[in-house]
Amino acid sequence: MHLSVKWYQMDGGQALKELKSDAERGLTSQEARRRLQEKGFNLLNEQGQVSPFQIFLQQFNDFMVWVLLAATAISAFLGEVADAITIVAIVIINGFLGFIQEYRAERSMKVLKEMSAPFARVIRDGEPQRVPAREVVPGDILLVEAGDRVAADALLLWSSALEVEEAALTGESLPVVKEPGALKGEVPLGDRKNMLFQGTLVTRGRGKALVVATGMDTEIGKIAGMLLEVEDEDTPLKKRLAGLGKWLVGICLFICGLMVVAGAARGENLYNMFLAGVSLAVAAIPEGLPAIVTVCLALGVQRMAKRQAIIRKLAAVEALGCATVICSDKTGTLTQNQMTVRELWVDNKVYQVTGTGYIPQGAFYVEGRKAEVDEALKALLTAAALCNNATLKRNGLTIKGWLRGRKGSPVWSINGDPTEGALLVAAAKAGIWREHLERAAQRLQEFPFEPERKRMSVVYQRNGRRWAYVKGAPDVVLGLCNSVYHKGKKVPLTAERAQAIERQNEDMARRAFRVLALAFRELPSGVSSAEEVERDLTFLGLAGMIDPPRPEAQEAVRICQRAGIKVVMITGDHRLTAQAVAQELGLPAGDDQILTGSQLDSLSDQELIRAVKDVSVYARVSPVHKLRIVRALKANSHVVAMTGDGVNDAPAIKEADIGIAMGRTGTDVAKESAAMILADDNFATIVAAVEEGRAIYTNIRKFIRYLLSCNVGEVLTMFVAALAGLPLPLLPIQILWMNLVTDGLPALALSLDPPEPGLMSRPPYPPGESIFARGLGWRILSLGMEIGLVTLGVFLLGLFLGEGDLPTARTMAFTSLVMAQLFAVFECRSETQSPFAVGYFSNRYLVLAVACSLAMQLLVLYVPLLQAVFDTVPLNPFQWLLVLLASGWRTYLAGIGYYLIRPIWRILLEKPSALG
Repeated sequence: MHLSVKWYQMDGGQALKELKSDAERGLTSQEARRRLQEKGFNLLNEQGQVSPFQIFLQQFNDFMVWVLLAATAISAFLGEVADAITIVAIVIINGFLGFIQEYRAERSMKVLKEMSAPFARVIRDGEPQRVPAREVVPGDILLVEAGDRVAADALLLWSSALEVEEAALTGESLPVVKEPGALKGEVPLGDRKNMLFQGTLVTRGRGKALVVATGMDTEIGKIAGMLLEVEDEDTPLKKRLAGLGKWLVGICLFICGLMVVAGAARGENLYNMFLAGVSLAVAAIPEGLPAIVTVCLALGVQRMAKRQAIIRKLAAVEALGCATVICSDKTGTLTQNQMTVRELWVDNKVYQVTGTGYIPQGAFYVEGRKAEVDEALKALLTAAALCNNATLKRNGLTIKGWLRGRKGSPVWSINGDPTEGALLVAAAKAGIWREHLERAAQRLQEFPFEPERKRMSVVYQRNGRRWAYVKGAPDVVLGLCNSVYHKGKKVPLTAERAQAIERQNEDMARRAFRVLALAFRELPSGVSSAEEVERDLTFLGLAGMIDPPRPEAQEAVRICQRAGIKVVMITGDHRLTAQAVAQELGLPAGDDQILTGSQLDSLSDQELIRAVKDVSVYARVSPVHKLRIVRALKANSHVVAMTGDGVNDAPAIKEADIGIAMGRTGTDVAKESAAMILADDNFATIVAAVEEGRAIYTNIRKFIRYLLSCNVGEVLTMFVAALAGLPLPLLPIQILWMNLVTDGLPALALSLDPPEPGLMSRPPYPPGESIFARGLGWRILSLGMEIGLVTLGVFLLGLFLGEGDLPTARTMAFTSLVMAQLFAVFECRSETQSPFAVGYFSNRYLVLAVACSLAMQLLVLYVPLLQAVFDTVPLNPFQWLLVLLASGWRTYLAGIGYYLIRPIWRILLEKPSALG
């Protein structure tokens, strides 16, 4: 569509006509959907995607699987064709199961990519809307402001102090000033000042533009592809598991060699020794481990997404579990991000404003008595409503739509800056609506708020006269004033009046209010620049607002403190404001626990490394400071999670161990740098993600303990039997059956185990700790040895009672091993509590998995066709009694201890006299 058109040579009117769009109303939703179907998504053609067949083949590209297939080949060479075919079939089934899980993981990650994709603001149906960048179409009216990534190539229709960084496109590092107006002749890409290009960054100002190209038709489509790209990297845990697999295979080969030497020394048959070696190789390899780790991580990521934490990098899942510090922005993360004006200072009177949030209902009180809206208060609230770019909405409708009588439930929200929203709501409580004021007044100019200026100004024309309205930091605005509005008229700003204003500002700031000053001025003719407009102003008053802490954030801070995680609050607000909010949240906020940006600047890197140990609150800091804070914390061996939402936060987010971007308010640049995105911008979601990270790591330890204990039991059974010159207690196909079916299902269910009680009352685990840390290796060996010895004992008992009946003894050993493993899986649910304390039915998936495994074992024993395949025989009740007594003895003793000995011991401890 219009590929040959040189849009930069057109003015806005021509381009709008060409694309059949409207600058004020934009496209209709119906027309946007039609164009989306015609043009396609605003994305690059995805390259290098792995096909489902390739995913399936990748299941066999594993060192452990190669060794298993080699063992299968040896079986076939030795004439055990039926065993070899069965083993190959089971390997293929295992590959298919792995394929299903990995394919699902890929699909879930694709969904997460879409969730973390950038958004764009467009005008459709006459209303500003926030839509995914991929759904932007030619003809859309695009709205941009500082911090946004431009969603598509667009022709500028209107701008206010707009500057765009185009380094990704032109290599020019300095921002380019953008302004509307047709250009003549051939103009190089870097000089097209009336065009916005996809993927470039708005660094200043605001603008409205007509989208002229999307997707592959844009000048810099590659940027959109990069924004959607999620790094698929192996976590340190998966790398350690891969090393574990090779380590197990090495041990297996060593033991196999030892068996062959021992057998040859005893004059054993070479065929039998090879068969024993194959069996041992099969026993030593936990075939299901890689697939279950993948499933555990994928399910964990999905659970986090349901809790509003979108994981973009799998390495973050592991890092979350060992986070020791969470550095959080205050506004919107620890607080509600619903700024509310609570206090106004006007004409030497303090007004208390009632009402909460963005609901425009409330009243004004002076010294506890309801007050009328007098001339001075009306003037201040009029300035607050006009010097404002926020939009108040009722149930998704703008006030214009509401005033027209459209129906909707009383749900209010703000489009735009929360501070401006608070001012807009305060004015509405007095019956002053910008939409009403603008029926008689027209905005002519705007000088946007910038950190360097600390103020915003607008110019309106009403009845042929021009008025300037200014809001900003009280000290800045006061310095631009030469008069004060008093009793309906202007009076000189004396030193005494200025001191009274400063004292009131300090008092409000001390009580954690964010304070803005408002002023106005009637402009003489010929005044148009910011310097001319923002002078000789008349001071109207002060507005004190607060963003109250989220109730869930207060509880989340307490959880972090119990979990050994330090919470650090970072804010650009004043020291006193930060201190008040920190105290309300329960953070340490003494004078020596707060550091300001200016104090931070005076510290060397080494001094800061020492200081961060005690500091919990950073006030008046800039995004540049965040990077230094992160580095100093990491220098103290902390694992740091850092939140951010602005463009300049990206370096700190990238430097942190877990970079966290805001999903609602975060810029696209911040999201690109983050490992995790908070869909709800809520601090409690970070804590929930940490809990999920700990639960995932704990569950991985659980099924590693279970699988390897089972493998140790199988290896011990085969190794001791071979060294003792006994017949093989288990056949290779029986071991494969256990590893892939009876072991696999319970291990998979362990990955779904709910978080253990007290999980967030433990300190974080060290990030580089061994898989076998904290006694896990000993637990694996002890449980494996018990399983192996029990199996050998039942096997010998079966031979003795059956007078050498090998099939029966082998079936008893096979079933004993399966049952011992099914009993053991419940023991593996906790490293500190008995299965009775944890509860057998608290994981219904595990109960179902154990029931399925038991049912499949019964099929192998009692279905004739499967008996022939697995070389089993039916067991009688007496044989079952022996099997159950041997395989479950630990569980029986634990039950006696929990239900009998434990209550008696508790009574004795509570009543020492009972001992006498």
